[in-house]
Amino acid sequence: MNLLETARIALRGLRANRLRSALTTLGIVIGVASVIILVALGNGIQSGFNDIFGSLATQITVTPTQGSAPSGGRARDLTDADLEALQDSAKAPNVESITPVVGGTGLLQLVGGGQYRTSITGTTADYLEVNARDLQVGRNFTELEARTKAKVVILGPNPVNELFNGNAAAALGREIRIGRTIFRVIGVAAVSGQQDDVAIMPLGAARSYLLGGGDTLSSMIARADSVATVPAATDQITNILSARHGIRQPAERDFNVQALQSLLDQSSQFLTFLTLFTGAVAGISLVVGSIGVANIMLVTVTERTREIGIRKAIGARRRAILQQFLLESMFLSGLGGLVGILIGVGVSLAGAAVLPQLVPDFPPPSVSVGSVVLSFSISLLIGLVAGGYPANRAARLRPIEALRYQ
Repeated sequence: MNLLETARIALRGLRANRLRSALTTLGIVIGVASVIILVALGNGIQSGFNDIFGSLATQITVTPTQGSAPSGGRARDLTDADLEALQDSAKAPNVESITPVVGGTGLLQLVGGGQYRTSITGTTADYLEVNARDLQVGRNFTELEARTKAKVVILGPNPVNELFNGNAAAALGREIRIGRTIFRVIGVAAVSGQQDDVAIMPLGAARSYLLGGGDTLSSMIARADSVATVPAATDQITNILSARHGIRQPAERDFNVQALQSLLDQSSQFLTFLTLFTGAVAGISLVVGSIGVANIMLVTVTERTREIGIRKAIGARRRAILQQFLLESMFLSGLGGLVGILIGVGVSLAGAAVLPQLVPDFPPPSVSVGSVVLSFSISLLIGLVAGGYPANRAARLRPIEALRYQ
């Protein structure tokens, strides 16, 4: 008996019990679809994470050590002179830009209205770009305004919520007292989930009217010229500051240099593990489905024992019987895998079109070809493994025993 005829007999056996075959494949359908959908959701979240934070991969943050230095002496502050040294392209060729930051707190008082205490950030005009911050309304302050210590401010979402009931348009152009100085609101930052409780203003204005501090800096934000040169830029910053601060041993450093890329890599790796974990959880349903296939194949062999005996009595070889029941099992799981792929891909594509509209900023699911191929391959493997024992049991039946079975 050739393989085509064996397949025809196997399909005839499945059609004889359509409802049972359909219910058996249902477990495989659910398992394959679940794997594809959950992996697509995980891929979408990871892709959204990379889109949001990928622009920060070249960012390097420099902060002074709090308290005493590790060597036991007083930690030196970061200063404008340190900033100028790092801006020297001859010494730091891979540092594309560096932004100074001074920080503190201040009381915001709306003229004729409420008040709110928030963080104050004094910096340069490229701060928003370096930190990938967008504006809801308004504009950033200019280099001219930064040099002339203009009394302008960009409010974060939290102060706007407290002082203007969340109406960003109403805040634009309003005058607001910070400390003893009146500032004009020129912009409102978009929600980022971090540093939303802030008022951003020119560095000179923050020092002159609010924070003081002379030429000291709270931190510096550097940016490497590419992701590949982040380690080199980090080393250049470390070497320049070590020379300026008289640091001879790494343990004596009174500053910290942190590349955001390392944190992003760790977060991305965590998301990858989470995606694999959810896919593995969904794969449990495939295991359940395989048990269902094995169970039904055992029932099928038992029900068709006399048929097996007749076929073997008229000359059917053990190989033909084995092929028949293996093909039946693989047809069940393969068909379930194909239907599961259609459902999983369809639901994922529908989710990618609908979810971002229902939930703003929700990362659309992204179907992975690897998950589709893997889940279908597993479904075929399930058919082979789950049908192996019942098929072998059927092939080993002796004709006389099979014919006598009631």
